[in-house]
Amino acid sequence: MNDNEEFKATTHHQEKVESQGSRTSYDVEAYDAVEEKKLMRKVDWRLLPILGAMYSIALIDRTNISNARVAGMGADLALQVGDRYTIVLVLFFPTYALLELPSNMVLRKLGAARWLSFIGLSWGAVMIGQGFTKHWIALAICRVLLGAFEAGFFPGCVYLITCWYKRFEVQKRLGGFYLVSVGIGGIANILAYGLMQMEGVGNLRGWRWIFIIEGILTCLLAIASYFIILDFPDKAEKIGFLTHSEAACVLQRIEDDRGDSVSDPLTWAKFVHHLRDLKLWAFATLFMSTTMPAYAFSYFLPVILVGMGYSAGAANALSAPPNLVAMITALGFAWVGDKYRVRSPVIAVQCILAIIGLMLVAYSTNNGVRYFGSFLGVCGCQGNIPAILAYQSNNIVGQSKRSVGSALQIGFGAIGGMIASTVFRQRDAPRYVTGLWVTAGLQIYILTIVGVMTVLFMKKNKQVDAQVANGGPEEPIEGQVGFRYTL
Repeated sequence: MNDNEEFKATTHHQEKVESQGSRTSYDVEAYDAVEEKKLMRKVDWRLLPILGAMYSIALIDRTNISNARVAGMGADLALQVGDRYTIVLVLFFPTYALLELPSNMVLRKLGAARWLSFIGLSWGAVMIGQGFTKHWIALAICRVLLGAFEAGFFPGCVYLITCWYKRFEVQKRLGGFYLVSVGIGGIANILAYGLMQMEGVGNLRGWRWIFIIEGILTCLLAIASYFIILDFPDKAEKIGFLTHSEAACVLQRIEDDRGDSVSDPLTWAKFVHHLRDLKLWAFATLFMSTTMPAYAFSYFLPVILVGMGYSAGAANALSAPPNLVAMITALGFAWVGDKYRVRSPVIAVQCILAIIGLMLVAYSTNNGVRYFGSFLGVCGCQGNIPAILAYQSNNIVGQSKRSVGSALQIGFGAIGGMIASTVFRQRDAPRYVTGLWVTAGLQIYILTIVGVMTVLFMKKNKQVDAQVANGGPEEPIEGQVGFRYTL
């Protein structure tokens, strides 16, 4: 069933009904294409803006340390000594990676609004605390806590969004949610420049105001999110957001598309079982390989620009445009991916863009060309984040598996952050050629793994199609009859 197909009417206003094989059937009113589109727009406007706003704050709060560094924090806390800055960056990620799966398990039990708003308020408080640190070790401890509280937000958002939409609707939604966050995060570089001008206000340095003001904004938005964030589709009727027939329509769309509208509770036995699927590990390493350059540009682009001769304020301001352009190009790629129902070609093209950009930044002798290279690099890696999330989402079935997959995938994203924090070494500043080559190597890894998976997925789809064509019993893919891998 595609977006223009109509749902079939059966009886009126009943709860979930019979199970047909491995699928659940819902009795719903007839919704034509226009009504169905209107219903999903209603979901879009309630679900995506608040998640996008909250995640933009999360991105700002974990990466504004680079803005603070060039605004005077590096000198005040002596971060230039040894590998202190690298240590402070890396300490964000261990708790961030380890707490993602437990957070997704809590998310289902407590509800999306309660849990996501709570962790948002918590990391906002930590951000304010960073503004008052007097020693680099105190800053490092704050980064550990920041990673712990932010751990559950992104995987929770991805899990929640993928549970609401069909497979070939999801990349546009993930792209809209994530890339609007990136765009706002880019503007935050300009905000940081403005906050730097508060130097001396309240006898505080400008870099401290970056943390304090942005932390306060986080807390205010987290409080508002408690009243706005939408829960999972099976709870939408209970909270009064959807009528009975609207809720049934949403659930039937999911069931017809991939057969997992009904939540299967995540247990430790299921967790271990899902981890045996090598595809989840492949998707996770793909995500690691594209988040690594995203973190690298966030943490080090202002430093690279200062090395080109720009002032600290100009470097922060010039870090914004590449993210704004990436938001536009990646949404275009997401539209192509959903319209033509492909994932791997979109990922491959963006990888190539990233490689070209990285080589320009590494080897061009013209600063204008190097800055242009940062646009290509940021566009390629940022656009591939929703693309790779959608690639996994399209090729697995079951809500418990989605929960494990999203947590594992985004946990590996934290490993990408660790790599970015360590391979861009202080002694390689300001060109960071070693770090840029490691980043390019990971893009080549993405191209290789996506190529292998495409061949395997294509082979499996053809095998099952041949069984059906020959009149034999259809072998289920991912345990679901009728399911096909997305290439």
